[in-house]
Amino acid sequence: MITRAAKMLLVAGVAFYCSLVAFNNLTDFNSNYVFVRHTLTMDTTFPGNNGMWRSLHSPAIQLVFYLSIIAWEILTAILLWWGSVRLLRALRLPAVAFNAAKGVPVAALTLSLLMWLVAFLAVGEEWFLMWQSAQWNGQSAAFRMFTVVGIVLLFVLHPDVEGQP
Repeated sequence: MITRAAKMLLVAGVAFYCSLVAFNNLTDFNSNYVFVRHTLTMDTTFPGNNGMWRSLHSPAIQLVFYLSIIAWEILTAILLWWGSVRLLRALRLPAVAFNAAKGVPVAALTLSLLMWLVAFLAVGEEWFLMWQSAQWNGQSAAFRMFTVVGIVLLFVLHPDVEGQP
């Protein structure tokens, strides 16, 4: 029971984190929007780098990029909360039922991993060369969250068996 509760609580913890990130992006819209704009314009990357042709200067495209990230965060948070509730409801059920309840949280955690890996590490860091920016560089935060969510996913994926503490 303790292991199952730990899995449910960790999924809820990631849900809480994602909810706060989405909330902050909605209520303090401009703070991270500035980050996205600088990343997409590549204005603080190494001078004269050969990747500048990738930069995006259109405010409309920058806004769509940022709104897409926020929508991704909101969807992830909703799915994580739903997954937490599913795990809570299955907490005292047989192991096969608890394992079956993991589908939504596994999907939600995977969606979160994809955001950190694809949106931030692949697109932001590599495509828009965010790693070259001393000021607008979110790669360590993205890596940290990819790692945290990945560990939670691995723990949740570990099969539950009857008689487990």
